Amino acid sequence: MTVYTYANCSTCRDAVKWLHALGVSFVEKPIRETPPSVAELQRMLGHQNGRLRRLFNTSGQEYRALGLADKLPAMTEAEALVLLAGNGRLVKRPFVLGDTFGLVGFDQTEWEVAFDR
Repeated sequence: MTVYTYANCSTCRDAVKWLHALGVSFVEKPIRETPPSVAELQRMLGHQNGRLRRLFNTSGQEYRALGLADKLPAMTEAEALVLLAGNGRLVKRPFVLGDTFGLVGFDQTEWEVAFDR
């Protein structure tokens, strides 16, 4: 399992702490320096039922600065995934890809279901 995080993100720290408390093993990657690949983003999109907007950090400064709230509806899926893969600041975090699930953000209830807790 891969967990993409941002060190200054309290939600990411909470998620990692939660995983450690459960004894879950994972590989942690810094999302800004090594954003998810297009292939990983495509997998996550499948886990999010095709809801592309869920992959974006819509509350981030970069999202607002690029005017993506207005631009995203007109973008193709491929364009959006390339944009995300090239700029980890745009990706919602934490971003977790397991063998059978994908999670964005840290909603403990959703995570408990995914981790069968």
